[in-house]
Amino acid sequence: MKKDFEIILVDNGSTDGSVDFVRSHYPQVRLILNQHNLGFAAANNQAIQTSVSEYIATLNNDTRADPGWLAALVEAMKAYPNVGMCASKMLLADRPNMIDSAGIAIDRAGIAWDHLGGSMDDPGETSLQPVFGPCAGAALYRRTMLDQIGLFDEDFFAYLEDVDLAWRGQSAGWQALFVPRARVYHHHSATGKEGSPFKNRLLGRNKVWLIMKNYPTPQLWRYLPLILLYDFAAVSYAALARHDLNPLRGRLAGFRSLPTALRKRREIQRRRRVTQNDAMYHIAPVEAPWRVLMRYRHLRSADRDAG
Repeated sequence: MKKDFEIILVDNGSTDGSVDFVRSHYPQVRLILNQHNLGFAAANNQAIQTSVSEYIATLNNDTRADPGWLAALVEAMKAYPNVGMCASKMLLADRPNMIDSAGIAIDRAGIAWDHLGGSMDDPGETSLQPVFGPCAGAALYRRTMLDQIGLFDEDFFAYLEDVDLAWRGQSAGWQALFVPRARVYHHHSATGKEGSPFKNRLLGRNKVWLIMKNYPTPQLWRYLPLILLYDFAAVSYAALARHDLNPLRGRLAGFRSLPTALRKRREIQRRRRVTQNDAMYHIAPVEAPWRVLMRYRHLRSADRDAG
């Protein structure tokens, strides 16, 4: 069978011999070399901008894809012209019977998490399911959508940039599907490290930008007290339970850059193709704080096992 695709690898200033290894073993791979780490968003944008394909797949450096992964994603997207994003079934590499991500979920408090994260895998599952968007660690995007809404926001550097892109896509009228047959094994946060100061700071900052850029206006004012309450609880929990002030530092950095986020918001609103109410369709109701914590229990148990 003809392999009708091109592989572009962006190396973000690695020093472990990765470039030499790829050149020696995979000469068909097109390399883009950065002198230093430009971030996940900018590096993916580099590859997208140098490609010419109708569909663009993104795949993390801490993943391993099944042979039929790409074909399953493309088949699903070809079947539905209004679908601009497809999510893979990402399984935990160290526990391959457990789902790491089946796409993005987000609630009305502005909290994003991995859909079905921690659920047990059903290898026979084949039905396509609507989701808010894909985790960009293993996703397929339609170029027509990206041409319309723009690429990853490079100011995010890393984390939540895929949620931002999915939200912009939803606002512009594009849909997203979870494709269970597109299977990928993921070493969760092998690069940024789950719970690291670096990741927690960026998550805090980028969450502020995410909400201010994308949350529909009437609903933002309605849910703002709840957003602030849950955010205060999250920052307090991090400071008191983990002695980690990086989520607070990140949020403060996000608030300092609000004028930039608001300028971007105006452009997003200009491109909106759905009603404000329809924009909330895929946003989940708010759950009790202890249920929010349960969304990440499978990641915390992995950290305990590793320790």
